[in-house]
Amino acid sequence: AMGGPQAMLGWLLGAIFAICDGLVWAELGAAMPKSGGSYNYLREIYGSRSFGRLISFLFIWQLSFSAPLSIASGAIGLAGYASYFWPALEYQYADHLWELHLPLLGTLQLRWLMSGATFLAIGIVVLAVILLYRKITSIGWMSKLLLAGVLITMGWIIIAGFSHFDAARAFSFPPGAFTLSHNFFLGLGSAMLIATYDYWGYYNVCFLGDEVKDPGRTIPRALLLSILLVGCLYVLMNISILGVVPWQEITHTGQSNRGLYVVSVFMQRMYGTWAANLVTALVMWTAFASVFSLLLGYSRVPYAAAIDGNYFQAFARVHPQHRFPYVSLLALGGVAAMFCFFSLADVIAALVVIRITLQFLVQAIGVIVLRIRRPDLPRPFRMWLYPLPALLASVGFIFVLVSRTNSLKQVRYALVILITGTAIYLVRAWRNREWPFDGRSLVRESTAGH
Repeated sequence: AMGGPQAMLGWLLGAIFAICDGLVWAELGAAMPKSGGSYNYLREIYGSRSFGRLISFLFIWQLSFSAPLSIASGAIGLAGYASYFWPALEYQYADHLWELHLPLLGTLQLRWLMSGATFLAIGIVVLAVILLYRKITSIGWMSKLLLAGVLITMGWIIIAGFSHFDAARAFSFPPGAFTLSHNFFLGLGSAMLIATYDYWGYYNVCFLGDEVKDPGRTIPRALLLSILLVGCLYVLMNISILGVVPWQEITHTGQSNRGLYVVSVFMQRMYGTWAANLVTALVMWTAFASVFSLLLGYSRVPYAAAIDGNYFQAFARVHPQHRFPYVSLLALGGVAAMFCFFSLADVIAALVVIRITLQFLVQAIGVIVLRIRRPDLPRPFRMWLYPLPALLASVGFIFVLVSRTNSLKQVRYALVILITGTAIYLVRAWRNREWPFDGRSLVRESTAGH
């Protein structure tokens, strides 16, 4: 993204902003330890009987797109690494750009691809759905096995890299690497987008708030330790790779499909073909672990919102025998399979921008709103240096949104989701006589606030 090792600055800044955002989650999670995470926080922050109903609905609505994007990113990444073994998977049968001109918003662009890797990615999503189509008790051992593969892979990469580390190679900055030009900030924004994508997941404990013992202490600790651990692992892994594979080669391969499996090149450089093959298989294992765990976790969120009466009732259905939310599972899996027709770069960018716009920014601002609206709310954990972390997190998110080439492309996606979600909510609210079409809602909300 930045044409040299200075791209690590994006990872370091990403870690700082992740810590700031983690403090937002920590305060909200400790104060409202309910399963559902952001859905509950946004509803309570902005009024559970008024505007909060719309905001929480929009959170679930965007999740119906961003969750499949997240799942698809893992499947596409796995298929990309599979092309290391089977190069024929890279052959493209189709590459089309679809454009739709929208009033005020401009041109909405969707580029879709079709290759052997596309169909493999779809097959990976289908396999994950099949494995999850059963009782939750029979899934535990699968999750542990997949997690073991993740830890082994990252540990091996870091240890191997530092045992062959060349500091001169890792930190050979190109001329003008830190010149604060327009291109520098565009590259930094792109690097921070990838870092943000990789760091996300530290907040998963907040979606299980009801099941956490002593949430006032456990949730903040789990959040901050998770960010520090993941941040250290990713920074160490990237530095170890830079110390073995010259950044010029990484930049060159990044322009082609070979850039997808730079870790394979990294291992081949040190130990030969057998190590490259093994680490490629382990990375594929790690990617499938991501697809599996994301589909498992996300399939429960629309179900919880539907049970609460604030989403489509079809998502409240559970399997008659095994008692899991099969409609939610199948719906998210189906949308994720469709997103496999897009490139990995487009999927990651769309995911990060949509979620920042319709969840993270609203939540970072919301923690300040809640301090003002509900000063008496018990807060077992209070954000350090309030409100600085929330403001810094917001600044970081906005920088990622705007400081990239063609940044408006994904922002338009988010705006379309916002507009369609608002329209759907208003139609449902009018039919059900809910806020804002129930005049008594504002009165009840005002009374509840006093």
